[in-house]
Amino acid sequence: MELGISMFGDLQVDQATGKFQSAGQRLGEIIEEIKLMDEVGLDYFGIGEHHRPDYAVPTPEIVLAAAAPVTKKIKLGSAVSVLSSSDPVKLYQNFAMIDQLSGGRAELMAGRGSFIESFPLFGYNLHDYDALFAEKLDLLLTINANERVTWQGKFRPALTDQEILPRAVGNQLPIWIAVGGTTASVVRAGKLGLPLMIAIIGGSPAQFQPLFELYKKTYLENGHDPAKLQVGIHSHALFGDNDAELSKAYYPLYAAQMDRVGRSRGWPPYQRSQFDFGKSKHGALFIGEPNAMVDKILHMQELFGLTRFAAHMDIGAPSHAMMMKSIEIYGTKIAPKVRAALSFTDAT
Repeated sequence: MELGISMFGDLQVDQATGKFQSAGQRLGEIIEEIKLMDEVGLDYFGIGEHHRPDYAVPTPEIVLAAAAPVTKKIKLGSAVSVLSSSDPVKLYQNFAMIDQLSGGRAELMAGRGSFIESFPLFGYNLHDYDALFAEKLDLLLTINANERVTWQGKFRPALTDQEILPRAVGNQLPIWIAVGGTTASVVRAGKLGLPLMIAIIGGSPAQFQPLFELYKKTYLENGHDPAKLQVGIHSHALFGDNDAELSKAYYPLYAAQMDRVGRSRGWPPYQRSQFDFGKSKHGALFIGEPNAMVDKILHMQELFGLTRFAAHMDIGAPSHAMMMKSIEIYGTKIAPKVRAALSFTDAT
């Protein structure tokens, strides 16, 4: 199982003025954090696309391109690229360039996004939400499989024997599908044989088990290689050496961000009881001390048969110092124990 980190580039908020941290400052911090992930031996980093004032990253490719020459081994991907409002040709080209810069470490994770700001920004109609994603995924996969492309759809000009360059290292990019729990999206990923990432950010993770079973059933029924099946989860996380101190420092930041998002979605105010349940063995938050997090990650692997766990680590914009400490703990205290336990299980 790969162990990695995802981020959205949350911007810190000055509580006195309500002003957000500058994007430039946060972007510089993110590059330092990715460098540390690589140094402590984590497997994967993903950065999300958003077009909102509380996030620093509308274009994941720029961050990943900056990270490529200052890292050596870590995989670099989006988490996610909002495919519905992107041009698949340009998206493939951008990630192929990152792949070339990084020596074959780039990935593309396609999703429909958890926010809708990109649709009016780039001139798309929300009534076409599902159709846009289906058509653009078809084009992206066609480009990934073919250097020269002839293709026609509804939302984009046709391509006639068009050469798409540069190509990724090895000609094809790893392309994942990210979903929030929609059955149709899980089935589509299974039919296409694409790796699946499910966001589990609330409630009890065990409730998602039927989705993993449906994906694996669909994947196998469509003739895909069982040895290449890849599934992962993305869950909110932050690690510290002392659980009580970590929760005291982090809860106000986490709750404030959940409320910022919740106000636009009609959610009630976030409660401490939700936070505490989320941190429990049966909850979806990976926030706590190393040994408890080792046990919880291993439980998720056993529950779902994961090949990747992504700790989403910057919800609510914890300080750069908190982030660096969390990354260090993940790489030096959590990941080695998880890997050792999985190696022992495989050996027996």
